[in-house]
Order: sequence, then C-alpha cells, then structure tokens
Amino acid sequence: MDTKLFNQQVGDLAATLGDTTRRGIYISVREAAEPVTASQIADAFDIHTNVARHHLDRLVADGYLQVTHRRRSGKGGPGAGRPAKHYEATTKEVQVQFPARRYDLLAELLVRVVHRLAPEDAATIAEEIGREYGAELANEIGLPEDAGFGTAVQAVARAMMGVGFDTEAQADDRILVTRFCPFGETASNYPEIVCRIDQGIVKGLLEATHQEVIPVVTPHRDGDEHCFTEV
Repeated sequence: MDTKLFNQQVGDLAATLGDTTRRGIYISVREAAEPVTASQIADAFDIHTNVARHHLDRLVADGYLQVTHRRRSGKGGPGAGRPAKHYEATTKEVQVQFPARRYDLLAELLVRVVHRLAPEDAATIAEEIGREYGAELANEIGLPEDAGFGTAVQAVARAMMGVGFDTEAQADDRILVTRFCPFGETASNYPEIVCRIDQGIVKGLLEATHQEVIPVVTPHRDGDEHCFTEV
C-alpha cells in the first residue's frame, strides 16, 4: 500500500470519527442491543436532538451506520403511527492499513552500514554472520548428522527453501542452484557482501551435517540468472 492511500485513509477516518462526540455515538450505536433513535442518542449524550441527528446522519453517509424504520406504537394499536427512523451499525470495519514494511530497504541500508564501518573486512564479517546463522538454523530444524554427501546437500537445499531461497540441490555435480534470492536488489547491488552471507549460511548448514566442504558462491550477473554454489 502506498503512502498516499494511507494518508487518505487516516484523513477519512479522522474526518468521520475524529470528533469525540461522534465517535462516542458510533460506539454507543454499535454496542446497542437493537437500533436506536436520534432522541435516544440525544438523551444519552445530553445534546439537542438535531445535533444527535447530524452526527448520526454523518455516520450513515460515511458508511458506519445504516437507517431502519420501525413504526411507533400509538392509539391505533401496535404498528400504528408514523415510522420512526432508527440507526444501527453496518459491517464496515474501523481500521487503517499501514504501509508495507520496507525490509528490502532495511537490508540495503544495513549492508551499507557494514560496508562503511569495515570496508576491508565486510565480506569476511558477512560470511561469519551467515555461517553462525546457518549453524543456528541447522540446530533449529534438526539436519541429519553423519549423513552421506548427497543427503546432506538435499537437506541444505530444503533448509534454504524454508528461509526464502528457491534452491535446488544437484548433488552429483556438487552444486546448489538458487533461482530466487530473498535479498532481492540488495544482492545485486552488494554481491561481495550478500553472496558471502549466502555462502556462510550454506557452510554453517553443511558443517552441522559433518561435511568438510568449502562452498563458493558464484552470483548472478542480472536478475534473470541463477546463483550457483559449488560445494
């Protein structure tokens, strides 16, 4: 959702329910056991009937309330007399959808921070962080220990899939093929850091299966190509 639509939603909500009296009236009608009249609202909030009706009609216009008509009981017996205007809540929800969280932007900025703080060691630090995470992930999901190489690589591919990578194991060729990277454009902008994180994750996962290998990631050159991790 874009910021313009978010601001519009907030503005519309504030225009209708920003008034404390109107907000109280809406809550009162919504919580009532049956539809209410303007006179009942006026008595409950100690305001003039015309003021109550103004607030009620505004809530109707904005879709929060709807009007029903019921006949008053009179001298003519049940159902006689002029139909009275009653108000009841609609199913419209009072909510604001906040703009989507920009995790992609956060990743981009964090990589810039690492690159600026330790430009000479950024890649090494990135791989160490990835390796630690890979070990934690392996412990969390319980990778098979002392398995054969093929089984271990397949397990690593499944683990990578679980955290957002579209990874396929080609054990015979000792390769992991990644068709989709969850780091998106950040990986393309900073492959020397992000791909070392990927490399570290694979290393941490494989070490948990007691495989003595050194994974090497070959990043894609554009968004349509795959990444290859030789193990």
